[in-house]
Amino acid sequence: MSELTEVPIETPEVPVRRWESGDGLRREARGSEMWFKATARDTQGRFSLMERTLPPGGRMPPAHRHVGNDEAYFVLDGLVEFHVDDQLFEGSTGTFVLVPAGEAHTFGNTGNAPARLLVFHTPALDRYFEELEQLWSSSDPPDRETELDLMRRHGMDPT
Repeated sequence: MSELTEVPIETPEVPVRRWESGDGLRREARGSEMWFKATARDTQGRFSLMERTLPPGGRMPPAHRHVGNDEAYFVLDGLVEFHVDDQLFEGSTGTFVLVPAGEAHTFGNTGNAPARLLVFHTPALDRYFEELEQLWSSSDPPDRETELDLMRRHGMDPT
C-alpha cells in the first residue's frame, strides 16, 4: 500500500492592511467615491470591502440581482435609500442591510448631504468597480445598455 503525503497549499503572502477613512485603493464612478480597503488580491477572492461616499441626490445603480455574490451595507453617516425586492426603506448611521445573492436591489443618497457606507461583497467584486470607473471616466455618462452589459459580465442580472 502506498503512503499518502500531504502537499502544502501555497498561499501568497499578504501584508496586514490598516487603512483610515478615505484611504485605500480609490475608485470613482457615478459621482461616488470608493475606497477599497480589501480587494480580491488581498483576500484570495473571498471578499472585497469598500468605504463609499454617495453624493446628495446621487444616481442609483440600475436595479439588479447578483447571481453569485452576497452584498452587505453598513451606513456610517448620512441617509441612504434602499430598494430591496418590494421593500423601500431609509438607512441612517448604524443601519446594516444584507442582500443575499438573487435579491433585486439598488440604493442611493436621496438626502441633502453626502452619505458614507461600507459595502462588502462575497466573493470579491472589485474588478467590476475598476471597469465601472473606466466606463464613467469620459465627460459624458455611458449609455444605459453599455452599463448593463458591464453588469452582466460581472454576474449581475439587471431587473
